[in-house]
Amino acid sequence: MIRNLPKLAFRNIFRNLRRSALSAVAIAVSAMSIVMLFGLLDGMETDMANNLQSYYTGQVRIRHADFEKYERYNPLHLGVDWNSIEPILTENSDVRAATPRINFPANMYLGEKTHGVMGIGVDFSKEEAFIDFPSVLQEGRLPEAGKNEALMGFALARDMGLTLGGKVTLLSTTATRGSNAITFQIVGLAGFPVAALNANTIWAPLDRVQTFLGMGDQTQEILILLEEGADEKQTAMQIGNEIERELGISTDTRSWKDLNKMYSMLRIAKVAYYFIAMFFFVLGSTVIINTTMMVIFERMREIGTLSALGMQGSELTRLFLLEGFFISVIGSAIGVAIGYIGTYYMGRIGLDFTEALSGIDMEVSSILYPETSVIKSLVIWAYAVVISTLSTFIPSRRASKIQPVEALRYV
Repeated sequence: MIRNLPKLAFRNIFRNLRRSALSAVAIAVSAMSIVMLFGLLDGMETDMANNLQSYYTGQVRIRHADFEKYERYNPLHLGVDWNSIEPILTENSDVRAATPRINFPANMYLGEKTHGVMGIGVDFSKEEAFIDFPSVLQEGRLPEAGKNEALMGFALARDMGLTLGGKVTLLSTTATRGSNAITFQIVGLAGFPVAALNANTIWAPLDRVQTFLGMGDQTQEILILLEEGADEKQTAMQIGNEIERELGISTDTRSWKDLNKMYSMLRIAKVAYYFIAMFFFVLGSTVIINTTMMVIFERMREIGTLSALGMQGSELTRLFLLEGFFISVIGSAIGVAIGYIGTYYMGRIGLDFTEALSGIDMEVSSILYPETSVIKSLVIWAYAVVISTLSTFIPSRRASKIQPVEALRYV
């Protein structure tokens, strides 16, 4: 009779199709939800990593050793010499691209309006490896070196009533702790993927910003992109040591993962969601537990008959486990398939979180693209099958302990 258990279990599933379908739907909904959730988290992680490396820190960032200690005071006098460090980076085979940047807070004056903004001085010719300006440029062109021209986030321009050709004056603190002002002409409007960059940033040529802030040839930071496969932490340490050995100066050279707390929190959140997924499947499996218990009471005479014909308690346990296993396989497969297709579709069209992220300073794009993963989907399917099958163990053990005489009394 043991050899016929799988066939018998599979047949029993269709004896009460509505009950079996209820259990399968519970598992399918759980599996579908987890696949979509993980797809969204993966897309968010990839998006944040790309934004951080492109707009904020690169894969490796070089700053003056004491800059972070006094960062709240905007210590522009604690800069690094790009002209001295660039040859060192050029000789490093792991370095793919590098660019100098200066970030400075400023007050923007336009008529009687005043608006706090973040100015960013960049060498646009070197930024091509970091930022795809042709895709973010909505109107106009990029500023030219040596000219008082600027690229502005479109949301900031809209709020200030600015268009191409308009002029704004920025007032900021210089490297010598004095005050200075400069007037820029808006030659381009940009739509960056990160909402905060659209709402409060002005991008200007590095040489004009250096003159404006009295920094000479100094730059606030140097961002670096590495060749594929290069170890970020090891390369950062190597670059820092090379700068100290050749130039005799100490720098704060770290990889982007060591610099961004938000990204680390997202990674921790993903681990937490893995545990939440486990409990989500257990919750969905309670439907199987309940329906299996109902099955046991509904099939008491059948259980008594099978026991009287010689089926042992262990065989009864395996029979109900097999029924739960088949339901779990079918339900999980349907749920994972729907979740995968849904995630793939959302990954093509994107999810617009513009309203949800408005006013939030977070390095996540306003439009997120969930990512699909065949391997993760298969793992979720296997995980759902295991959890759901094991959930039938308790009621199965209950069935195996029923005495034949007691079971045959049920009508």
